[in-house]
Amino acid sequence: QVQLVESGGRLMQAGGSLRLSCVASGRTISTSAMGWFRQAPGSEREIVASINWLGSSTYYADSVKGRFTISRDNKKSTAYLQMNTLKPEDTAVYYCAAREAGNTRTSQSRSDYVDWGQGTQVTVSS
Repeated sequence: QVQLVESGGRLMQAGGSLRLSCVASGRTISTSAMGWFRQAPGSEREIVASINWLGSSTYYADSVKGRFTISRDNKKSTAYLQMNTLKPEDTAVYYCAAREAGNTRTSQSRSDYVDWGQGTQVTVSS
């Protein structure tokens, strides 16, 4: 099992930029694909972005494509989500998630992720 701790969430103005971090401890995440999800009040948790184990392949939800960038630094056991041109509809709790060791490919499905962080709140005001 890996422990994931997100940070970086805050209140932002629309149009601003923010970077979220997710630090892993416990087992290594170097052979796990990672994902960022978000959940707005009254909504289901949805995929934002996913990255494979090497960082060479990524997936983005249509709603964030071209604005958000997912990355990782395996030496630091950290995943990142760079969010640019923020919109009020980006307001949500953002969660970091890890697939099992050896599951190296990106995934859009929540059920493919076995370890989750506690989430960090991002609020975007208009």
